[in-house]
Amino acid sequence: MRFSVLSVAKSQRLKVLKFLRQETIFMEQTTQPQGSQVAEAQVNLFADELPSMDYITKLSHFVHSTEANQMKFAEEVQANMSRTSPKAILAVGIGLFILGRFQEAVDKLQKAEDRKEKFIYLAFALRQLGKFDEAIQNLQNSLKYQADPMYISLEKAATYRHAKNFEAAEKELNNLKVFEKVSAEYHYQLGRLQEMQGLYEEAADNYKTALELAPTHQRALFHLAFRCDLSGDEEAAIDYYKQIVAGSPVYASALLNLAVLYEDIGQYDKASACVDAVLECHPNHQRAILFKKDIESSKTMLYDEEKEKKKSRKDHMLETPISDFELSVRSRNCLKKMNIETIGDLLNITEAELLSYKNFGETSLREVKTILESKGLRLGMALEEKPSPPQEVSDRITTEDQGVLNKSVDDLQLSVRSRKCLQKLNVRTVGDLIRRTEAELLGVKNFGVTSLNEIKRTLANFGLALRSLD
Repeated sequence: MRFSVLSVAKSQRLKVLKFLRQETIFMEQTTQPQGSQVAEAQVNLFADELPSMDYITKLSHFVHSTEANQMKFAEEVQANMSRTSPKAILAVGIGLFILGRFQEAVDKLQKAEDRKEKFIYLAFALRQLGKFDEAIQNLQNSLKYQADPMYISLEKAATYRHAKNFEAAEKELNNLKVFEKVSAEYHYQLGRLQEMQGLYEEAADNYKTALELAPTHQRALFHLAFRCDLSGDEEAAIDYYKQIVAGSPVYASALLNLAVLYEDIGQYDKASACVDAVLECHPNHQRAILFKKDIESSKTMLYDEEKEKKKSRKDHMLETPISDFELSVRSRNCLKKMNIETIGDLLNITEAELLSYKNFGETSLREVKTILESKGLRLGMALEEKPSPPQEVSDRITTEDQGVLNKSVDDLQLSVRSRKCLQKLNVRTVGDLIRRTEAELLGVKNFGVTSLNEIKRTLANFGLALRSLD
């Protein structure tokens, strides 16, 4: 049976790109993206001769482009499970790996004839199962059967990276320095390693170099887009994600991340188009289903213009420098030494704290209070508005838990959307997060059920939960 690409992925990709005004990318015959090459290929994994690894990779991309393709391919693999020829066993093992059935793939591939494809896909499956040492050994074994040494070294580096053995990964890549400015994959793998080591600028530079060498390198594009998004360069992130959509049949993660960015800037129709593209090819994609509901809710949110104007005026007032007001030299100097520079700063300090400062007396206190009263404000006002830790939280936190509570929310690996909503609430740590209620989170613009469920699951992993009003 010949497994060839259907037109649905390509037509859906065209629909999304047309909406995003990127149609010309598809019309350039001289720069056909990887997805188009797949569409023209007919890959039969179970033919008399095993396809090249390049074609198997293209087959894998196509299989995962739609749920229908996955089901059809799963049926084909199942139909060949009982075959006992060495070639069929190898093909089935590779097919099981493509389907994500990694342990079954290992069991089948171990029975296949010895050749480079057997050991390479065994390594891939073992890596997914967390058996990194065995994966490295199988990659090494593939070299005995004419596997490309550079390719194997890069996959070793990736395996060491997954195992968090950064020293070994770096050593492997150092052996390939001769391919600097030559191999896109070398720079991509180096970027991935640097990103895991916290060297974000260096990682971004290597992703860019990879794209200079291979403009359609999808994984480099994705990680560069994500890195730009995390660093606040949303315009660049959108541009890179759009390039991914142009060069891949249906790259679900890229489309959903692009949808988040569009929603954040209020372009809800474009956000919906991205999500619809995912759902057309993956109708049961749970994240996309929930995200679709969130976007529809965002479209119907009412915008209180007068309330926003009042808030803007208040924010402007709180940012007014203390130097704009008539104060005695003593009062001005004391406030300066206390790092109190704006009206807003005065709302975060109490009378007792001011009076406890050397040389700050009742006279200075009256000056400050007079200024605030003229604005309808008072000392310590902001402190009163901040929620105090609920008793139930205090009761359930032990000394051992304190490290978790001090953990930054940036370390929780939340989605871009959840992270941005928490930033708007000024939630910096896990301790800050568990003091919030579901209602408070859902009250933030663009924060929906998808993000709420993600945060609840993350907290549950630590044995924690959001504050309850019951």
